[in-house]
Amino acid sequence: MMSLAQARLLQLSAQGLLQPLRRRPRRSDIVTTIERMRLLQIDTIHVVARSPYLVLHSRLGDYPMAWLDEALAQGQLAECWAHEACFVGAADVGLHRDWLDQRGNHWAHRHAQRMHREQRADMDALLDGIRASGPARAVDFSRKGGSEGIAKTGWWEWKPEKRWLEAWFALGELMVARRENFQRVYDLAANVLARLDPPFDTTADKLSAVHLRQRFILDSVRALGVTQADWIADYYRLKPAVAESELAPLLARGELLSVPVQGWKVPGYVHCDHADVLKKALQGRLRATHTTLLSPFDPLVWDRARARAMFDFEYTIECYTPAAKRHYGYFVLPILHRGRLVGRLDAKAHRGDGVFEVKALFLESGVIPEPPLVQAVAAAIAATAHWHGTPEVKLGRTQPATVAKALRVAWREMG
Repeated sequence: MMSLAQARLLQLSAQGLLQPLRRRPRRSDIVTTIERMRLLQIDTIHVVARSPYLVLHSRLGDYPMAWLDEALAQGQLAECWAHEACFVGAADVGLHRDWLDQRGNHWAHRHAQRMHREQRADMDALLDGIRASGPARAVDFSRKGGSEGIAKTGWWEWKPEKRWLEAWFALGELMVARRENFQRVYDLAANVLARLDPPFDTTADKLSAVHLRQRFILDSVRALGVTQADWIADYYRLKPAVAESELAPLLARGELLSVPVQGWKVPGYVHCDHADVLKKALQGRLRATHTTLLSPFDPLVWDRARARAMFDFEYTIECYTPAAKRHYGYFVLPILHRGRLVGRLDAKAHRGDGVFEVKALFLESGVIPEPPLVQAVAAAIAATAHWHGTPEVKLGRTQPATVAKALRVAWREMG
């Protein structure tokens, strides 16, 4: 039987968070890391680095953010609706295109279909304009009677052209050719697909809905390392939920392995590709040495039920919660330390001043701020601040309060 601690190590290994990268990051690591996770969720909040860049930093360390943008522009990555809007490897684009054609039940797809029914003439005219004139951004269209940008309340507060571009993206007629200052540059899907590396196979047979669902189930289990059946569907937002009976044929074919986990009333599932890592976990040969800050949208924590069961970590993304109801802060980063989620911090980067502000830092109940932990957390905060271009760390309140002094001492000793 696998202990819960061993299960955590297996999941961290699968996610690339067990140990820090032991060499300088390379450009190719961007695509490799995303392919390992299968998905890299996109979010536009940038009080710290935007989430996709931060997720990569947690795994790669000090890499240039431009590498992600370049991989997209060079066709090594694409943007698709999956868990949410995500970057995916170019090799997986066909799967997502087939899934889009067959499911049509994602909220963005349904919303786009309804919009096209109601505003067909305007949407068709916009698409014709891109056919005639080439790629376009939302900012290329002036807004009447309002400010530029995305309002917090959703699509319906965007200017019409922004809504239509997003709708065509959700319907698959447009894709994102590249990003400029993180703004999407939309082009015809055919043009983007023609530039993918590896090339998009237009002659390939479409997978059936059954086989696509099985593929996404297998990819989810591979990305998670070890998982309960109940957690699988969330990774790609599959509907209906995945039942153990659905996994039985994958077990019979040897594509999945079943392993009991201490404290779980249901089986744990492991992808066959992780058989060797599973063996190491069961033999106690996996060792967690990584300390880093995680994005609120990191795959390790985006499923609250899974984070609670795996790491005993209660986590809510509070940036969408009214300020008066927040417990920890607006953009709270979980702290991973040697296989455990030991705390969280509310951060804001003041780029113009070069200051990385830690508004508040909280250690989890029962976590003792011993010197090795404090030093590792201080180093992780300093590394994130330096990578972000805001090397001066400003520390607010901490819980427990004594951690503040220990962190400041650690930063002074680091120089």
